[in-house]
Amino acid sequence: MKILLISPPTNSAIKSVIGVTGPPLGLAYLASMARLQGDDVKIIDSLAMDYTFDDVEREIKKFDPDLVGITSTTSMMPDAYNVASITKKYNRDIKVVMGGPHVTFTPELTLNESKDVDFVVMGEGEIIFSNLLHFLKGKMDIKDINGLAYRNNGVKVNRPQSLIKNVDEIPLPAIDLLPMEKYKADGKKFGTIMTSRGCPYNCIFCSSSLQFGKIWRGHSTERVMSELRRLVDEYGIHEIEFLDDTFTLNLKRAIEISKRIKEEGLDIHWSASARVNLFNDEIAKAMKEAGAHTIYFGIESGNQKTLDFIGKGIKLDQAISSVQKANSAGLNSLGSFIIGFPDDTVEDVRNTIKFSKKVKVKLAQFTIATPYPGTRLWDFAKANNLIKTMDWRKYTTLSPVMRLKNFTDETILKWLGKAYMNFYLRPFYLLQDLIRDHGFIFKRIIPYYSKAMLAFKQGGLLSRTDGDIQSQPS
Repeated sequence: MKILLISPPTNSAIKSVIGVTGPPLGLAYLASMARLQGDDVKIIDSLAMDYTFDDVEREIKKFDPDLVGITSTTSMMPDAYNVASITKKYNRDIKVVMGGPHVTFTPELTLNESKDVDFVVMGEGEIIFSNLLHFLKGKMDIKDINGLAYRNNGVKVNRPQSLIKNVDEIPLPAIDLLPMEKYKADGKKFGTIMTSRGCPYNCIFCSSSLQFGKIWRGHSTERVMSELRRLVDEYGIHEIEFLDDTFTLNLKRAIEISKRIKEEGLDIHWSASARVNLFNDEIAKAMKEAGAHTIYFGIESGNQKTLDFIGKGIKLDQAISSVQKANSAGLNSLGSFIIGFPDDTVEDVRNTIKFSKKVKVKLAQFTIATPYPGTRLWDFAKANNLIKTMDWRKYTTLSPVMRLKNFTDETILKWLGKAYMNFYLRPFYLLQDLIRDHGFIFKRIIPYYSKAMLAFKQGGLLSRTDGDIQSQPS
């Protein structure tokens, strides 16, 4: 079969801020599965290639595929539907399958919103996609494909597909099909790697642990090293982001990987995510010595009652302690903070802003609580009639989509602005920014926030594809 995998053209907040977007690894994993079956596969990463819908249409006609696969986060859904429509207008016989965090939890809604989508892959996609290809080749009954939704006298949703227990069995992602030369930050090539899947925690806003399961599954150290060596030796990439939800969930393994990187003298600089209750001096030292420069902590709030409500499973003093350990080791600590949960008060938001400075993270990211489909926050908001819109483009974590008890849309956006201004416009911090990061805050963060506010006031729509902001993987 000829298979075309597409990440749709869209507006990306992440690309607006840092000027780049990451490789769609999910499509690369699917491509590697199709190759095992002998299929001809092509990937289009529209964001990286600066493709318009006209460009996508041209590529569809040129490649003339049998199957088009589309990945999408929530805010990209209208763009994903547009790609499906373009495909069917060219040839109704081309089958269209869609996957990603949004459709995983809205299969019936997805198939009803777009008559151009034939199949929906729900959850971890490799086995499901492989079985779908078997079906399309007449080698399997569609009713036997777990994790698939499709039309058959109405929408049919098959039972879930079990998780892949040994993730080392998944072939290396086919990154050779991606425009690897396009992924650059400040003129330097960068790559991404996912060394584990799944998260046993139950944060109210997170869909990632639901898509990839609550059972943590890690690649072997040797598999991780082989992927890292490939990025360095074959692609000349020395800046790498680890995309694991929590790289430090298995501390022993994280330390082992860090030590192997150091022992092999692998010339890489990298970043990863950790929970503040799963971080210590040993891992901080090991990561720094292995070339890590940034550690991302999901701190979320400066209020213990909010942390308890969202099911974060951490204490405020753990955040202070872990950030101190990271800073002492010479790592850049980046803290994520969320405001605008349903019962947040002005005092709660103030506390979070104050805590972002008290905890002493070197970088801070502030977003508005967003109820993504499939999350407990979505269920809570639906049950309490808090969902204001199902215009998926607005599900960016920068646009208010929930009714809040103590804030209007305008006031919560103003507080979002205050959070950034309070954190970044401190005189000492700005001096450090000018010296250390050549004015990154002035050049990127503040202008982007101004654009966000203007877009909201004008009824404009912000979108992002990199689902790291509130754990919605692409």
